[in-house]
Amino acid sequence: MWESLADPRRPGGRQWLDLRPDEVEPRILQAVEPELMVWSSLWPDRPDDEIRFDIRPARSESSLRWTLLTPGEAPEQAVIDRLRHRLNFLINAQLRFSFGQ
Repeated sequence: MWESLADPRRPGGRQWLDLRPDEVEPRILQAVEPELMVWSSLWPDRPDDEIRFDIRPARSESSLRWTLLTPGEAPEQAVIDRLRHRLNFLINAQLRFSFGQ
């Protein structure tokens, strides 16, 4: 799991991070293998946002929790809904399906 977040485009790895034209490749802001990964924002119009991934062992698998961090004042609910929906699709669908689940 951690490797898929650390380098989603590595040759031979699971290809799951399909960005839209209005999205940018995330940068790794913080990484503690195998339990933590923090990405920069996927959205150029929201450069201060961060996406935090907490990874915990769960039996023979891993449990992943993601959190969207937005500094300062919270954006409008419509913006939150759009960002949450997109991250849900990328992480809870694309990444998960790349593991065959």
